[in-house]
Amino acid sequence: MSTMTWTEADTVRSAPWHSESATPAPTRIVVADDRMTAETAYRLACEGTALLWRGDYHNARQLLQAMSRRVDRKAPGPGDSPAESFRLQRRARNHRARVLGKLLVQLEDDHALALRRAPDVRKACADVYGPSRGPMLIALTELLGVLGAAQWREKGVRIASLDASIYPHYGVFSPIRGEYVDLVARTPLPTAHRTAFDLGTGTGVLAAVLARRGVGHLVGTDDSPRALACARENIERLDLTTSVDIVGPALFPEGRADLIVCNPPWLPARPTSAIEHGVYDRDSAMLRGFLAGLADHLEPDGEGWLILSDLAEHLGLRTRDDLLALVDSAGLRVIDKADTAPRHPRAQDATDPLHVARAAEVTSLWRLAVD
Repeated sequence: MSTMTWTEADTVRSAPWHSESATPAPTRIVVADDRMTAETAYRLACEGTALLWRGDYHNARQLLQAMSRRVDRKAPGPGDSPAESFRLQRRARNHRARVLGKLLVQLEDDHALALRRAPDVRKACADVYGPSRGPMLIALTELLGVLGAAQWREKGVRIASLDASIYPHYGVFSPIRGEYVDLVARTPLPTAHRTAFDLGTGTGVLAAVLARRGVGHLVGTDDSPRALACARENIERLDLTTSVDIVGPALFPEGRADLIVCNPPWLPARPTSAIEHGVYDRDSAMLRGFLAGLADHLEPDGEGWLILSDLAEHLGLRTRDDLLALVDSAGLRVIDKADTAPRHPRAQDATDPLHVARAAEVTSLWRLAVD
C-alpha cells in the first residue's frame, strides 16, 4: 500500500492508501466536511483531487449521490453501432468510478469509521481486509460495496434448484442471474457422470447443483482466493463436503472427468474491478483456456458444458463464427445446445443505451464432445 500525505489543522498527516480494484493513490488530497458543496466536490474530483471526509457519514453519502447525478448528466447516448455504444458506456462507467472514487474515508486501527452517525463497519471490513494493520484511507464507494456485500453474505441468494441459499463473499460474482443455474439444473447429464469439474466455481453454486443431481464426485476450481474461500463455505453449509472438493488457484484440476462445466465471463473486455472479473474476460482468455484444455481432461465419451450468453455477439464484440472456430480449433464438436432468455431487469429497461442488445440476449448451454 502506498502512503498518502495531507495537511489537516496545520499538521502534516499520513496514512496508507488501499484499493481493492488496485486504483492508484490520488496525488492530491484535501480535507472536506459538511460545508463543502456538491459543485465544489465534483469540480475537485474531476480535477483529480481527493476529498478526505471528516463530516457526518450520512451527509457524505448524500454528497456522493449529488456528485453521481452530475456525472450522469454528461453520460453519452448510443453510438453509431452496438460496439461503439458499448465502448462509450464502458468509458463513461470508468470515468464515473474515477470521479466518485475521489471521496475518501479513513478506517481506524480496528477498522472503525470515526464519523458522526457512522454505522459499525468493523466486522464487514475485517471480512474483506483481514486483521487491521493500522489506519488506512479507502474510497467511500469501496466501503459502501463492502457493506453491501456483507448484507448479501448474511441473507444469501435463494437458489430454487437447490431449495437453499448461496452466500456470496465480497468480490465474488453473485448468482442473482438464475437462468444459467437453471440450465445446469435441467440439462440431461451424460450417461457416465461419476466425476465432474466446475471451472471458475465462484460461489460454488454449479458444483452444488450438480452434486444434488447425483454426480458422484466434483472438483471446483477458481483463480481467486476469495472465491475459493466462498465456495468452500457454501459447500460446507450445504453439507456437500463428502462429494465436492474446492481446489486452486487453477483453471483445470489434475486428472479427467466425465463432465466439465464452465461459465466464463461473457464479455471480452478488460475488467476494472474485482467483481467485474465475473462479467468481463479480456481477450476471452478463460473461454479460450477452457476450450483448449477440454480434450485433455475429458474422459472418453465425456461432455464439456459451456454456459455462455450471446450478448457479446449482439454488441459486436465477438461473432458466432468466432466462437465456433474456437470450438473447432480445440478439436471439439457441438452435440446439443439449450437456450434460455434473460430475466434480469436490465433486459426490460428501454432507457438503457444497450437495450436492443440486452433484449435480444440468449444464454446457452453448449454441450461439447471431443471430435
